Amino acid sequence: MAGGWTRDGAVSEQIEASIDDELNRMKALRRSGDRPSRETCAECDEPIPEKRRVAIPGVQLCIDCQSERDGARRPAAGFNRRGSKDSQLK
Repeated sequence: MAGGWTRDGAVSEQIEASIDDELNRMKALRRSGDRPSRETCAECDEPIPEKRRVAIPGVQLCIDCQSERDGARRPAAGFNRRGSKDSQLK
């Protein structure tokens, strides 16, 4: 793919480098289980299954509480009127 003044393949190399950086960051986070996994959930005191504790070192929440927390962080999907063709026609 041509990229103006860049050499062929430069864009692909940049994308691959970004992916590698993110993978390395995620691996480092996974290795840094500095605190031990809890046997019971920090929020509801339900037992955390051993398979979850082994899969996610340093886990503090059960699946249900983690799912609720992840769902609460999801931003509300708004409608972008600036990007809408309809708003540009009016």
